[in-house]
Amino acid sequence: MRIRKRVRPVVSTLLALCAFGFALPARAAMDDFPVVKLQSLDKVTARTMTFEANVGSTVKFGTLYIKIQACRKAPPIETPESAAFLQVWELTPKAEESQWIFSGWMFASSPALSPMDHPIYDVWVLDCLTHKTGEEPPAPDPADASAAPEGAAATDAPAAPVASDTPAADTDIPVEEPPPSAE
Repeated sequence: MRIRKRVRPVVSTLLALCAFGFALPARAAMDDFPVVKLQSLDKVTARTMTFEANVGSTVKFGTLYIKIQACRKAPPIETPESAAFLQVWELTPKAEESQWIFSGWMFASSPALSPMDHPIYDVWVLDCLTHKTGEEPPAPDPADASAAPEGAAATDAPAAPVASDTPAADTDIPVEEPPPSAE
């Protein structure tokens, strides 16, 4: 009986510490950005290329087509991280059908975490941007400025998506056509 009386307060204290004392901090949600900065490597020629593409666009690199579905970046107060959801497929001149190479999230801080596996090309994420390099940043929305307190500095928040003008805009992109409707 005496042992139980001594153990009970210790156990309840340990349970309280586990429940409240070791709680992990909440993570902030990542912000969506309209432009992704990618880097690619042609393993045959050993040439690298850095390029930017709009979310929702498809770019061509060699025989690969890269569709950018999303680009997210952690807020400045969090650990720096950029991630992009990419879909990559290949259309070789001899093949009639395209072949999926990669579909998933790529992380700038850990390219090897979710790599694209291709014998000739490598592609990885560098950053998420509010606008393409060399373009004017999007004009601030007057509605947002009126909501900010007087004298407050404007934040570097992500802008609305920009129009799709990619290097692959003038190429035929292999897209599967929808089945004909049964009417």
